[in-house]
Amino acid sequence: MFEILKAGGWGMLPILVCSAVGLAIVLERFWTLRRDAVLPPGLGEQVRSWAHSQQLNPSHIQALRENSPLGELLAAALDVRNRSRAEIKERIEDTGRHVVHGLERYLNTLGTIALIGPLLGLLGTVFGLISMFLAVMVSGVGDPMKMAGGIGEALVCTASGLVVAIPAYVLHRYFRSRVRGYVVDMEKQATALLDELSTARPQPAEARPATASAGSAPRVARA
Repeated sequence: MFEILKAGGWGMLPILVCSAVGLAIVLERFWTLRRDAVLPPGLGEQVRSWAHSQQLNPSHIQALRENSPLGELLAAALDVRNRSRAEIKERIEDTGRHVVHGLERYLNTLGTIALIGPLLGLLGTVFGLISMFLAVMVSGVGDPMKMAGGIGEALVCTASGLVVAIPAYVLHRYFRSRVRGYVVDMEKQATALLDELSTARPQPAEARPATASAGSAPRVARA
């Protein structure tokens, strides 16, 4: 394996760097985007129970905020639980944008690696062909070993770039899909808590017409 990588020449260096960075991102995202870490089982029901029984205090809310991305979203709603439904919904949406940004952390970098991997391989291929033609100019076509060296460098770089880019692209799409699924589940939990808060604290009669248009489910911003 080392001999194959060595045959790729200096063009293999950026490809290997991209490979190492991509592997680190994939391992970190697999760990961070575990379902139990993002959407702890039963957390939404527990928070709604707190809201229903009015057993809320700053320490509860702070612990909830540090619990998980879902906890951060629900804690934002609880921070403004005494305000109108429209204001609670707006706070959920604002916090949701930050939560989604955190869930998509490093995914742009992984997508960039998937994009530039083949380009780096192509660059190595071009330099390998240039090396081969320079060898032909110096020694003529009578030395096939020098020509083979340039062709080998070109092929190794091309293959290596694709080997790095294809898994990076597939995993980038996979993580984006997983984040979108989490966003849908968090929207459901946020809507359920919003309904619970609105039921537990009825709106004043004069405020209801102003908030009628805000009765739809809060939306967590998606990328």
